[in-house]
Amino acid sequence: MDFQLIQDSFPKLIAAIPTTLTLAFVSIFIGFFISVPVALMRLSKNRALSFVAYGYVYIIRSTPLLVQMFLIYYGSAQFRGFLGSVGLWSSFREPWFCAILALALNTGAYTSEIIRGGIQSVSAGQIEAARAIGMSPFLQFRRIIFPIAIRQALPAYGNEIMLIIKSTSLASTITIVEVTGLAKQIISATYRPVEIFIVAGAIYLSITFVVSRIVMMIEWWLNPHMRSRALKPVKAIETH
Repeated sequence: MDFQLIQDSFPKLIAAIPTTLTLAFVSIFIGFFISVPVALMRLSKNRALSFVAYGYVYIIRSTPLLVQMFLIYYGSAQFRGFLGSVGLWSSFREPWFCAILALALNTGAYTSEIIRGGIQSVSAGQIEAARAIGMSPFLQFRRIIFPIAIRQALPAYGNEIMLIIKSTSLASTITIVEVTGLAKQIISATYRPVEIFIVAGAIYLSITFVVSRIVMMIEWWLNPHMRSRALKPVKAIETH
């Protein structure tokens, strides 16, 4: 084990963290705005809308992200004429655009199922109470259903965020130099994969640890009963 190489590789790989985080959080941001309409379509009584949303979710969840990324990056060239006619070829020829699109579509499908589960977990009594005081369906969704659904879905959504951060490593297969991509370059120069991937793994571990703590803090902030439980003094156990 070459500990000097591990020490020297840390600052090099740390320099690629902004690329990894940009890929992850731009994809998560776009994916969230895809997921909410898809979740509502899945819950819609309109069978056509529900079928379209179900088809999208089923296809994305049933195929590997790497295959999706390859199809978007390499497969888009098959439609170069059409994409050029609508002004999109300049975007699809860029690996950044294709990686973010693949990651966003992937997380959008998974997140839509998380949000759908959160919406379905809202009790009927709360919805009936909102109707009883005259709230419109939109106001019910904005002030009652969606906030409760997000609170219920947050732990699962936190896992999805961490999965997407780790999935950015696949972007290295389409020439993007993030943490894993840079690790591969260093390995090709040093022929020491174990040491380099130990450093890369430690970086991903650190990022996901920070994200998990942030999600826990948000969950604590959104749940008043968790705060009250934390602030409540613990009574001493009496022994006889």
